[in-house]
Amino acid sequence: MTIGALIRDLREARGWSQGRLADEINDAFGTNLNREYVSRWERSKVAPGKFYLRCLSAVLDVPLAVLESEVKRRTFLSDAAATAIAPLVASDLLTVGFAARLQGGPTTDAWEGKLATYGTEYMSLGAADIQRRVSGELVVVQQQLDEPRLWSVAARLMTLYAKTFPGSDGTRAVNWYRMAAQAADQSGDDQTRVWVRGRAAIALGYEGASLGVADLFADQAMAISHKPSLGLLNAVMGKAHAAALRGDHDTARHLMERGRRVFDAAGSHEQTSDYAVPWWRMNVFMSLLAARLGDETTAVEAQEAARRELPATLPRFATHLEMHRGLMLARSGDRAGGVAYARAALDALPPEKHSLTLRLLMNEIETA
Repeated sequence: MTIGALIRDLREARGWSQGRLADEINDAFGTNLNREYVSRWERSKVAPGKFYLRCLSAVLDVPLAVLESEVKRRTFLSDAAATAIAPLVASDLLTVGFAARLQGGPTTDAWEGKLATYGTEYMSLGAADIQRRVSGELVVVQQQLDEPRLWSVAARLMTLYAKTFPGSDGTRAVNWYRMAAQAADQSGDDQTRVWVRGRAAIALGYEGASLGVADLFADQAMAISHKPSLGLLNAVMGKAHAAALRGDHDTARHLMERGRRVFDAAGSHEQTSDYAVPWWRMNVFMSLLAARLGDETTAVEAQEAARRELPATLPRFATHLEMHRGLMLARSGDRAGGVAYARAALDALPPEKHSLTLRLLMNEIETA
């Protein structure tokens, strides 16, 4: 993704026109930017300089380092490198795609079984491994989008793919989350529409990435249906995390209580799936949220409750809980101690179990 494509995706995710983005920057920084200049950025005719990168970082809720890395990456990727890689990748993908179309591909029930398997494996396997497999599944399912239920399958696969998307920040996944929401709309199934948006909201809110986009997806989910569901729960908790990170603690606490009520009505008893939110996982959400709010009592209670039920086969989530303690220490004034505590917990986890989310959490603790 180029810096222009990233700016466009973040702008569109907020529902802004190019003119609106220019106005937001002008209002915040007293500049005289116009729509045409934003268009030139997005068409990669010109790259924003350091000053405008800071402006974009502020109004789009994206870390400055992410924007700077995209500018640098443009100079690294060459046409020669692209042509050296593309033919082999394209050949494999074309073969898989046409084969699926000619042979009919898996049945809808078989796709549901695949999704259930991926949901379980996501909890314990490395993101990179799952992503390689899901990318192939997406090539196949796009050849079968002849009925609404398969749009629902595609939407959930896209959401999983977005969650495992590599990069320095969750904003790289925004475009996939947006496409997943559009695919869910094609399914006509409100449960899928809410779940996809809610999963995007909690992923971005928990990671502290693209908070404006997290809010947008959460608001859309809540507008589609107020019926208690795991999708609504994810949306409410994602919006709560975004509020906490902005410093709006009253809103975050209100949403935390709403999330508890939704969980009471819709929480699941399954223990090992990304499509489930059992009590231990709800407490993982609560633990980080309370740590961000400075509510040590609630955070410790949530951590202890999560540990009592957390399956031993999911060490990555145990690491999350330990790192939440590191964040509490850092926010209480012992930054060095908090960083050391969190780093020790992360280092104790085998590298192949590390995730983008854990890296972002480590960064949050280091800058607390």
